[in-house]
Amino acid sequence: MTTSINIGIDESSRQRIVEDLSALLADTYTLYLKTQNFHWNVTGPRFQEVHALTELQYTDLAAAIDLIAERIRALGEYAPASYSKYRELTSIQEEESVPAANEMLAILAKDQETVVRTIRKALPHAQEVADESTASLLSDRLSIHEKAAWMLRSMI
Repeated sequence: MTTSINIGIDESSRQRIVEDLSALLADTYTLYLKTQNFHWNVTGPRFQEVHALTELQYTDLAAAIDLIAERIRALGEYAPASYSKYRELTSIQEEESVPAANEMLAILAKDQETVVRTIRKALPHAQEVADESTASLLSDRLSIHEKAAWMLRSMI
């Protein structure tokens, strides 16, 4: 902890929420990198539509990374910020290859759903202690990731 904090959420609850947010941050960052990788490396007849959609999605993920990290800081802890820590915390598999466009879409849809499950696990913890700021962030992100997964699945 950086300094003493008294925001009406007990220490153990804050720590659990920070752990949840750290996992979400790791998932979001890993998905950001994978989405940008696919954006850069997509080829074939679907290039333009996949390139455009992945740009929209990685731009959103970049903004989300900052929001999640800043919420961790508002809860009085340092945000994880290294590849090794993200690798330890994430539920998303890195992609070493460059798959075909449809496979990229399927992989990203599955990964968006993984983030949805991470959020669904975290949301009750924030709600339980009336951490409305975290609950709101999680609820907003849940909707965004569900929509992103739907869009990706619809293109396959």
